[in-house]
Amino acid sequence: MNYPGDIQIAEYNYPLPDERIAKFPLKERDKCKLLIYKDKQISETIFSNIGTLLPDDGLMVVNNTKVIPARLEFFTQNGARIEIFCLEPHTPADYDTNFAAKDTCQWRCLAGNLKRWKDFNLTRTLPCANGETVLTAEKIEVEGGEIIAKFSWTGGYSFSEIIDAAGSIPIPPYLNRKAEESDSVDYQTVYSHYKGSVAAPTAGLHFSPELLKSLKTKIDELTLHVGAGTFKPVKTETIGEHEMHREFFAVNKDVIEDLIKYEGKITAVGTTSVRTLESLYWIGAKLAISDTCTHLSQWECYQMQPDLSLKDSLSNILKVMERNGSTVYKASTGIMIAPGYRYKVVNNIITNFHQPESTLLLLVSAAVGNAWKDIYKYALDNDFRFLSYGDGCFLQVD
Repeated sequence: MNYPGDIQIAEYNYPLPDERIAKFPLKERDKCKLLIYKDKQISETIFSNIGTLLPDDGLMVVNNTKVIPARLEFFTQNGARIEIFCLEPHTPADYDTNFAAKDTCQWRCLAGNLKRWKDFNLTRTLPCANGETVLTAEKIEVEGGEIIAKFSWTGGYSFSEIIDAAGSIPIPPYLNRKAEESDSVDYQTVYSHYKGSVAAPTAGLHFSPELLKSLKTKIDELTLHVGAGTFKPVKTETIGEHEMHREFFAVNKDVIEDLIKYEGKITAVGTTSVRTLESLYWIGAKLAISDTCTHLSQWECYQMQPDLSLKDSLSNILKVMERNGSTVYKASTGIMIAPGYRYKVVNNIITNFHQPESTLLLLVSAAVGNAWKDIYKYALDNDFRFLSYGDGCFLQVD
């Protein structure tokens, strides 16, 4: 594969009027519109018909991450409002261990109105299951535009309980509205289980429990915790200058075995599932020459160019897991999937319509080539709703 760093991001722009951005979801999740790109033809149906596009003997992979109420509001003694946006755990670094902490933990955060937060701690009284507790936020260090914040509390509550009591759901900034109570349900997939994301894997929002039960294709789950970087715009002229965000994922052994079994018939729900599945191939390729691999960096896949089959690559991961006695493979990825990338795992993508000049649009273009322009023009001309709460599309990887 050729290094795509010279691609001009301006080539991936299109007009998106604000009125085409869905501010709220439909009342029935699976009744949104579904654009179909299959056999290089564009058509449409409603999302509840997605089962007709999935092979009965195929595999569909979903991301079961759960969005946390990551926005924490504090006030100084002078009344200045400070918002702390939790990005990812710092100490302990493991998500499960951090959420289970009973008295203190640290997070990498963004802080709104940071200049008003001087050398003092912020406190807030929270109502909890057995009374009240005081949550304290201490600014440990500042790293560029981010901070490391130490949270402490009493009462024996887990940090998971604390953040549920203190925080609000971080809906996307392009919705241009405050989070409402309905977002705590609407902005979660019905199969969300593991807390850690600050943005939803929105392609999965279209699935209802009834629709999932009706599907004949096998459904597997993985976990990738979506970071705020998913909204990070490409502000550089070429994509080679853009720094991709890192995201953590975990995949069970039986899922990796299924990827080998269902090769050629794999559908990924959402760009986060795509990034995880494709990263697994390249991690397996790295393990062919290394004993361990816990991170895939932004451009590595364009530099490696291996000729491994999917089975051989993923078998390398399984061997490492067997050697370590583990049933879950945990790693992180910063992969940039852009035009010129050749998909190794995913055959079909279920996704939403993405922002202009975004890395997510680049990922779509890598799957369908210049047809993305026709797909998005069709969507704009036929009243499709865009972005997180908008309509969906089914893309066959060319």
